[in-house]
Amino acid sequence: MATDDRKILEVKNVKKHFKTVKAVDGVDLHIEKGEYLALLGPNGAGKTTLVEMIEGIQHPDEGEIILQGKHWKGHKEELHHIIGLSLQETRFIDKLTTYETGMLFASFYKLGSKRVNEIIELVGLSEKRNAYVVNLSGGQRQRLALGIALLNKPQILLLDEPTTGLDPNARREIWNILQNLKNEINTSLILTTHYMEEAEVLCDRIVIMDHGKILSQGSMEQIIRLNNFYEIVDFSLHKAPAASWNLQPNTDMCIEWNPEKLSGRLYVKKVQEDMPELFELLNRHNVSINQFNYRKATLDDVFTTLTGRHLNEQES
Repeated sequence: MATDDRKILEVKNVKKHFKTVKAVDGVDLHIEKGEYLALLGPNGAGKTTLVEMIEGIQHPDEGEIILQGKHWKGHKEELHHIIGLSLQETRFIDKLTTYETGMLFASFYKLGSKRVNEIIELVGLSEKRNAYVVNLSGGQRQRLALGIALLNKPQILLLDEPTTGLDPNARREIWNILQNLKNEINTSLILTTHYMEEAEVLCDRIVIMDHGKILSQGSMEQIIRLNNFYEIVDFSLHKAPAASWNLQPNTDMCIEWNPEKLSGRLYVKKVQEDMPELFELLNRHNVSINQFNYRKATLDDVFTTLTGRHLNEQES
């Protein structure tokens, strides 16, 4: 079978179990050259295990992982040189400077000071070139880790939750670097994150994972459309409706009703077309609205409906 030259990575029915835990449970995905893909999900979704198999640190129990048409078995040296990797937390030697740290990692690829200087400038650490790593802020250390991952000019960059624990400004600095990279070079990116905004801002395609499985994938707009989410209306009423009142409108809009809080949520395709029916229903039963809020659907809305919990919610 001919290999699709546009695909730099193919993951085919990959499974990885740890005793009774199905960390990755039959995942299929691919990434094309130059594409930015987000693996979005809460802690324990299987994102890190999947990335560790893609980067060759762990091996699948079942399935195939193919990078540039090659398997890890028999091609380790070659594949290590096309991958750039940054883990959730990278440990550096405290008493080395930013420049010395760059030179240490550059030596693994037989690269010299020219490339190290390019990277230091690329990640905005020129002013910290001679600072000891121990004196760098969390955001600066993460930028250094990103720079190390880019030293070998990788064809595919794997970033495992690179902005977790960073303040909003430090997170934005990482985003700016990655957006500039996308405009300047043809590196592909797999980014694991549990930040919705990060996935939306940076990536062309989003894969939502939970309990080792892919729940939905596509662009943000595609995921919302495929899961029948368009616009959301949250409302509350001033009194409980009569027992005989059927709150569900006759249209295909979806409604969630909380009788204790006298509040509801509507999922509609076009608010201006679907809301008149609800208003008519309320007027007919002499019920007025206390609060009414309208917004576009988000990935968290999709995730909550698919899993029953929010992206940033820890599993009990």
